Amino acid sequence: MGRRLLLLFLMLAQAPNSNGDSKIKNVVVLALENRSFDHMLGWMQRLLGLPIDGLTGAECNPAPGPGPADSLLHCVSPDADLVVPDDPAHAFEDVLEQLLGFRPNDSTGAAASPSDMSGFVRSAVSVSALLTDAVMRGFTPSRLPAFSALASSFAVFDRWFSSIPGPTQPNRLFLYSATSHGAVAHDKWNLLRGYPQRTIFDSLAADALDYRVYFKTIPTTLFYRRLRTVANAARGTFRRYDAAFRDHARRGLLPALSVIEPRYFDLTGTPADDDHPAHDVANGQRLVKDVYEALRAGPQWNHTLLIITYDEHGGFYDHVPPPNVGVPSPDAIRGPLPFFFRFDRLGVRVPTIMVSPWIRKGTVVGRPPGGPTPTSEYEHSSIPATIKKIFNLSSDFLTRRDAWAGTFEHLFTDLDEPRTDCPETLPEIPPPSSSSSSTKKEDGGWLSDFQRELVQLAAFLNGDYMLSSFAQEYESRMTMTVKQADAYVRRAVKSFLEASKRAKRLASSLQGISKPEKKKKMGSGDWGPVLIALVLFVLLTPGLLCQIPGSNGRVAEFHSMRTSVASIFVHALLFFAFCAIFMVAVGLHLYAG
Repeated sequence: MGRRLLLLFLMLAQAPNSNGDSKIKNVVVLALENRSFDHMLGWMQRLLGLPIDGLTGAECNPAPGPGPADSLLHCVSPDADLVVPDDPAHAFEDVLEQLLGFRPNDSTGAAASPSDMSGFVRSAVSVSALLTDAVMRGFTPSRLPAFSALASSFAVFDRWFSSIPGPTQPNRLFLYSATSHGAVAHDKWNLLRGYPQRTIFDSLAADALDYRVYFKTIPTTLFYRRLRTVANAARGTFRRYDAAFRDHARRGLLPALSVIEPRYFDLTGTPADDDHPAHDVANGQRLVKDVYEALRAGPQWNHTLLIITYDEHGGFYDHVPPPNVGVPSPDAIRGPLPFFFRFDRLGVRVPTIMVSPWIRKGTVVGRPPGGPTPTSEYEHSSIPATIKKIFNLSSDFLTRRDAWAGTFEHLFTDLDEPRTDCPETLPEIPPPSSSSSSTKKEDGGWLSDFQRELVQLAAFLNGDYMLSSFAQEYESRMTMTVKQADAYVRRAVKSFLEASKRAKRLASSLQGISKPEKKKKMGSGDWGPVLIALVLFVLLTPGLLCQIPGSNGRVAEFHSMRTSVASIFVHALLFFAFCAIFMVAVGLHLYAG
C-alpha cells in the first residue's frame, strides 16, 4: 500500500502541466519604451569588449536637402544625451521610411524593397531639426551603469526585434499575446473595447499558475479585453509597484509571471522612468536597479528570470535590417489601408537583457540555435513561447507567430547549480541631468500619442466612454496636459480597482445567501407569485410596445413612429424590468431551498 501511494505521488509530481523540473519558476518582465539596440547598447562592443553586433563608428545616414550627399551625412557617435529634445517619428509609415530610405505608398512598395536602414535622419527631420543628430547618437557604458553591469554579468540578445515596424501599442500587444489583432497603429475604438485575443495569462490560468501586474501609472495589460474582469482586479492581479513589488520579492510571494509597468507620466517629484523620449533615461536605469536588487535579495532569486526589453525602437537608428523573409502572419489578419500589412516583416532591433543565476556571465545570444524553423528569430512573441516551455503549459501556442519565434530556455541548461557570484547591487545612477529638470514644465507639457492612449484606457475604467457626451469629452481629454492626464488616470485606476473589490464582495454575499442546498418541487400554493408576475407581464407588455386608439380599436403604429426617443427608452426599460420580475419570480420558486 505504501509503495502504491509513493508511486501515485510521483506521478502527480510529474504531471504534464508541472514545471517541477524547471530551474525557472518565476519570470519577471520589464518592458521599457522606445529605444533601439544601437542607441542603447551598440557601443558596448568597443567599450566593454562584449562580442555583440554593435557599432563601428562608420555607420551614417543621409539627410534630405540640396548639395552633395557626402556633405549631408549624419554618422553615429557615442555621445547621446540622457534627455532628447523631442520624440522621433515611429508610426508605421515612419518606420518603413527609416528602413527603406523612402516613404512607400502601399505594402507593395515596402515588400519589394530591401532595408538599407538609410531613412532615420530623413524621418527625424520631419519632426524637428533638433533630432537629426539625436537619432544617430548612442550611449557609452558609463552613461548606462545598470545596463552595463547586467550586460557584463548575464546575457545580451543582439538579434531581438520588435514584432512589427510600428509604434508602441501594437508591439506591446505582441508581448503577451503574439499578435496585435491586425493593429499597426493606435486604434481608438479597439483600445476602448479591449483587444479580444487569447494571452499568455489565459494559458497560465488554465494550468492554475498565477500572474500579477505591478504598475506605477496604469496597467497597459488592460488593453487586453480578457484581463478586464472583476475577478482579475479583485483578486489582486493589479498591484501598485511602490506598495507591493519590493515587499512581495522580499517575502518570496512573486507569482509565476510578474509584469512590471513603469511610470509613464513625467512630473516634478514623480518623474517618468519608462525611457520614452523626452524622458530622462537615468530614471529608467534607477528602475532597473531597483527591480534587480529587490529580486537579488529575495528568497526566490535562484529560480527567477528577469527579462528587460523595449517595446520598439522609437525612431532611433539601428544598423541591422529586420527580417522580412519567412516571418509568418500571426492570425492571417491584415492591417488597414493603404498598406494592408501582412505582418510578414519584423520591426527594428531593441535592447534585450536577461538576468538569472542560471545564465553564464557575459553571454551574447544571436540567432535562435534550435529553430523551431530555419527562419525563426527572437522577437516579442518569444516571451510567451518560452513561458509556455518553461512552465510546460498544456495550452496550444497563442498564434502562428509564437509557434515560429525562437525560444531561450536553452540559456538555463549550461549550469548544474545557480551562480553565487551574481552582483548583489548595481552601480549608483548619476543624479538627474540639468537638462531634464530645466526643460520640464510645471504641468508636464502636452501628451504624447502613447499617453493619449492611456487616457483612453482610463476613460474605459472610469466608465466615461458610456456617457452620451463621450465624443466631446474625448476631444477635451486629448488636449490635457501631462499633469491633468496623470491625475485623471490615477483616479480612474483607483475607482476601477475599488469597484471591482466591491463587486466581488457583493457577489460573495449574494452567493452566500442564495446558494441552494437542495431543490424542492413546487406545490400548488407556490405558483401564486409566478402567476401574478405572468399576468402583469401579459397585460402590460402590449401597452408598453403599442398604442391603442379609442376610435377603431386597431393597434396603432409602433411607439418609435409616434413618441419621442425618450419615451421609447423609458418604455423599453419598463418592459425589460417586467421581464426580469417574471424570470426572478420563476427562478426563486424553482430553486428555493
